[in-house]
Amino acid sequence: MDSKKIYSRMAKLCSAREYCRRDIEKKIEALAGDDAIDTQAIISQLCEEKYLDENRYAAFFARDKSALAGWGEQKIRHALAAKGVERDVIENALGQIDGSKAREKMEAVLSAKLRTLKGEGQQVMGKLFRFGLSRGYTYNQIKAFYDNVRRG
Repeated sequence: MDSKKIYSRMAKLCSAREYCRRDIEKKIEALAGDDAIDTQAIISQLCEEKYLDENRYAAFFARDKSALAGWGEQKIRHALAAKGVERDVIENALGQIDGSKAREKMEAVLSAKLRTLKGEGQQVMGKLFRFGLSRGYTYNQIKAFYDNVRRG
């Protein structure tokens, strides 16, 4: 497949939804196969024409994972870093998350998990903390939630 066809296909993909640079690089390499394609030239052109924008992708990803999936900042930070997004872009994206909505989502996720946990005292607390940490919430966030629930 030649560069123009690959560019057209990538532009069409990027106009339908947000992608990060690394995802598009993988798609280009898969389409190119053994052909000598200048992946970076295609990426640069997509960026120039605003089909591809790491800031926009990271912000969308962070808001989506926080509001819909109930992920905490730590998990979002690690997922974006794994996709090759730069640290300052990640921090900017995390700053766009609505704190009150994120806290409400965290409370809903932890409350739902707490209702399913079996055991007593420290055992339940340990399970809840492990679950919360795996969802990307900080120890202090989980502790504040747990203390609030115990108070009534």
